[in-house]
Amino acid sequence: MTQSTKDRLNRVRSILVSQPKPADERSPYFQLAEKYKIKIDFRPFIQVEPVSIKDFRKQKIEILKHTAVIFTSRNAIDHFFGICQELKIEMPADMKYFCISEQTAHYLQKYIVIRKRKLFVGNRTAADLFDFFKKHKSEKYLFPCSDIRKEDIPDFLSKNSIEFTEAIIYHTVAADLSDLKDIKYDILAFYSPSGIKSLFQNFPDFEQGKTRIAAFGPTTAQAVKEMDLILDIEAPLPNAPSMTGALELYIKKANKI
Repeated sequence: MTQSTKDRLNRVRSILVSQPKPADERSPYFQLAEKYKIKIDFRPFIQVEPVSIKDFRKQKIEILKHTAVIFTSRNAIDHFFGICQELKIEMPADMKYFCISEQTAHYLQKYIVIRKRKLFVGNRTAADLFDFFKKHKSEKYLFPCSDIRKEDIPDFLSKNSIEFTEAIIYHTVAADLSDLKDIKYDILAFYSPSGIKSLFQNFPDFEQGKTRIAAFGPTTAQAVKEMDLILDIEAPLPNAPSMTGALELYIKKANKI
């Protein structure tokens, strides 16, 4: 912890998480709020808008000319199969699917019948899929994604001369946060650079003051620093692999527990 963050170690009474409210009652966030008697609110700072069929067609992508599809999120799954439905495309039984996590793979069952021989699942990060890509270099991959996405998967496929097509199927845009203008929180928790971008699109004159900033992942942390904000809480940590874990460690110090 730097000197600047030590000086800012004030009591935490409220947190705003820049994501939707968890549907699971057992979410660690709810446990955190109850355990330390703090207020935790949830508000997505970004929202997704589907690409129109007209704009998708401009990309001149023939879905059925591919033999494998890469999914990194539920949004990608929803919008991809939405496009398939509009184009009256039925995915062939031998299509292979590469999913970034178990949760993403499970969500895929909403649209297709899962067969083990065509499903490849990572633990949580894009790097988890790289060995699968190497073992299946002859596939023609389709990568449905947002106009804002990480470079890791396209870079890996390109460097390894693996054939792939990137399909922009939805846009990531800033949500309207105007109703939060006069509401203050002790901590703002961010999960992506897009969240930071949304903060300044909504509040160009935002001044951090005593508000602590929490960031998950190195790209989010970098976005915080690039906007000249003080990064008070960084996750994951060796002793706290989740955002809630990092927040709990901070709360214990700040609230002297």
